[in-house]
Amino acid sequence: MKLNYAASAVLFAITTSFISSNDGDIRISSVKTTPVVATNKYYTANRAPLQPLHFIKLPIGSIKPAGWIRKYLELQRNGLTGKLGQISAWLDKNNNAWFSGTGQGDHGWEEVPYWLKGYGDLAYLLSDTAMIRETRSWLNKAMQSQRADGFFGPGYDDRKQNGKQAAPDSWPNMIMLWCLQSYYEYSGDQRVIPFMKKYFQWEASIPDDQMLTRYWEKSRGGDNLYSIYWLYNRTGEQWLLNLANRIHARTDNWNARHKLPNWHNVNIAQGFREPATYFMQKGDSSLLKATYNDFDLVRTLYGQVPGGMFGADENARPGYTDPRQAVETCGMVEQMASDEMLTGITGDPFWADHCEDVAFNTYPAAVMPDFKSLRYLTAPNMVMSDMKNHSPGIQNEGPFLMMNPFSSRCCQHNHTQGWPYYAEHLWMATPDNGLAAILYNSASVTARVGNNNKVTITEQTKYPFEDTIQLQVHPTAPAHFPLYLRIPAWCNGAQVFINGKLQSHESLPSTFTRIEKNWQKGDRVTIVLPRKLAIHTWTANKNSVSINYGPLTFSLKIPERYEQRDSRVSAIADSRWQQHADSKQWPSYEIFPAGSWNYGLCLGEGNPNTLFTVKHKPWPRNDFPFSQETVPIEIQTCGRKIPGWGIDKYGLCDTLPASPVIVHSAKEQITLVPMGAARLRISAFPVAKGTTE
Repeated sequence: MKLNYAASAVLFAITTSFISSNDGDIRISSVKTTPVVATNKYYTANRAPLQPLHFIKLPIGSIKPAGWIRKYLELQRNGLTGKLGQISAWLDKNNNAWFSGTGQGDHGWEEVPYWLKGYGDLAYLLSDTAMIRETRSWLNKAMQSQRADGFFGPGYDDRKQNGKQAAPDSWPNMIMLWCLQSYYEYSGDQRVIPFMKKYFQWEASIPDDQMLTRYWEKSRGGDNLYSIYWLYNRTGEQWLLNLANRIHARTDNWNARHKLPNWHNVNIAQGFREPATYFMQKGDSSLLKATYNDFDLVRTLYGQVPGGMFGADENARPGYTDPRQAVETCGMVEQMASDEMLTGITGDPFWADHCEDVAFNTYPAAVMPDFKSLRYLTAPNMVMSDMKNHSPGIQNEGPFLMMNPFSSRCCQHNHTQGWPYYAEHLWMATPDNGLAAILYNSASVTARVGNNNKVTITEQTKYPFEDTIQLQVHPTAPAHFPLYLRIPAWCNGAQVFINGKLQSHESLPSTFTRIEKNWQKGDRVTIVLPRKLAIHTWTANKNSVSINYGPLTFSLKIPERYEQRDSRVSAIADSRWQQHADSKQWPSYEIFPAGSWNYGLCLGEGNPNTLFTVKHKPWPRNDFPFSQETVPIEIQTCGRKIPGWGIDKYGLCDTLPASPVIVHSAKEQITLVPMGAARLRISAFPVAKGTTE
């Protein structure tokens, strides 16, 4: 990975074109990132002395998702995310410490804010009045619970430390603060700022030896830090930066060169961003380097697999690096959130590329297409999704591989943020009062740009299932501002058309194409990102290979046989139902292979374009492309069965044989589908050769 620490305060133009046309003067350039010599006039960014942001998150509600991403959000609303409050015992309002208004109750920890974090944002994105009302009811109770000293929520207990009352658990509060921040950006509710200020005054009063003493809060102190900066950017009160210094010092050390503070997959996926978060205050490039190093370190040791994640199961273990090792659904959505935040902090397009890798390839297969159940653990190579205990093949003991609406207390509630946060970051503001297309999907964005002009940009695309993104620009009056378009690292030969005219400017991979012009109502910009087949060899994982077509990774199409189970019987031990929940409306599923899966690819020495045939299919009528039945693209290729590669003693697909594998089996035509549509899948393939090859 090529590092871009984004420490420069000047615009770095790689190539620049100046074009005079009937549309007016157009300046087009390829830039590494945005300039940070100015401050956006219209949106809250970092206030001095914090380092300026390269991309600034727009207030929620600025972006209206459309196309397949809106369909996914609607499935969430109608499925587990939207209905979880009716079935999860952890969200039962009766005697719930988060809903009592006092912080007292017989249940209430991370589950409520985990769920609300995505539920509320989903409500704002869909303008769902009932969901917004429900979100407010929980937030009102959380704010009502604030004590005279500033603490809120259910975190107090009777433990003693060194003969003194232990400080309460602040981890759940870190999540609830993010819920309140989204709510404020959506509603402007003036109670939020003094509420947060009072809470941080309480936090500042805690002695160092009482601050962040528990495992979860200490691992994830970066979430606390981010909220402090959020408040500072709105109040400018310097004592908040003093508190931030203390929070960083008390958080686990994510700055070490050759180790991480722990190997829990979710801690890594969100904790690794903490040094980059603190960089905003200190401006020390070594902090940025630490975040990049953490990302590289875990993937060097456990991430030699397709799909953007790493094989930790719940906790990574030495020697367990095969692509059959999985990652929690929690880890996927936290990684996506980290990528989105780091795009703004660093300006590096790498993070947006990586967010798409996880979002398109790893995350969709972790949930059922109707979004009514999910899987705690999902792996790149996964040929069994049942309720058996597969430990120690996977690290967790229990039914952790099946699709279950109660797949665990954490993922059951924390999954909610994945697609809403993604949709909120499709577009971001820039310091030079422009807009940037960060993640490509159908949507419309309305924002202030240029000299206080209001503009709406409508984006139409079926990306990543097609090459073309079409933008229509609608300013309320002619407006001069820059428009940034991300060119992914995988894309060579990107083309940009303005009002139908191909621009001669060369758009380079891993950059942003910056278009500055006087925009008129109805201006059209078309971006073509030509996809090509690519073979990735995972040398450190027995020379296995994965197949990419643009941002999509492909998996073997394994016929899937679903067996419905009683969710109460197959639930994980810490899952709890509300008393009157109808489990028949929320079934669990075991998924078994209904055909062979133990294929190696016949790669030979040929060009990828001669070894694979890409087959485009009609776009699904239901606008949902992430199932075997509806996926609009497949790849035909050649494979050979590997007889010695089967199910091992733990009930998992055995570890990869070293490539190349010499076999006697005949060549067969096999079909590959996008990894995100394959709930059973082989994504890291052995290379198979016949005895005469």
